[in-house]
Amino acid sequence: MSPDSKRRPRSDAQRNRERLLTAARELVAEVGSEVALDDVARRAGVGNATLYRHFPTRAELLAALYTDEVAALCDHGNQLLAAPAPVEALFTWLDAFVAHVATKRPLALAATDVPDGRRTPMFEEWHAAITTTATALVRRAQPALRPDITATDVLALASGAALTTDAQNARRLVAVLRNGLTAPHDNDR
Repeated sequence: MSPDSKRRPRSDAQRNRERLLTAARELVAEVGSEVALDDVARRAGVGNATLYRHFPTRAELLAALYTDEVAALCDHGNQLLAAPAPVEALFTWLDAFVAHVATKRPLALAATDVPDGRRTPMFEEWHAAITTTATALVRRAQPALRPDITATDVLALASGAALTTDAQNARRLVAVLRNGLTAPHDNDR
């Protein structure tokens, strides 16, 4: 057995893992984070032993799902770094960010639920990845932003919108953030 074969999962094991994640993603969308693990295995077409070999607990399964969601959000931001309009790229990503927070927060909380209410190291990793992406987008847009604006400011404002309302209204609030609170004026009357 080569050293590489010990590190890489077998292709059938990787396929089973992906099938489990796909089934879990569908079921969480349908019924929420309290999805029955037996239902996940059944929908994926694998036995319970296969499910538990990959994800021994519900929290581990939910964490894997949320990790994929964070990775997709950050990948989207990294792709936007090549967009020709930096401010537009920032606000396109913020739109996706507030939708993510508004719709995926229960999944993140279920995946990192600890009795004493502390954040888990995994939660900190997710937060760091999102902050890194936001920082890159804000830096690129900085010439057009107020000089004192930081990624932390932008994330706090967008998170506030996402945590206090639904995804659709959070997106509207991000547009308000971009355009300001004043009404557009015809020639500044």
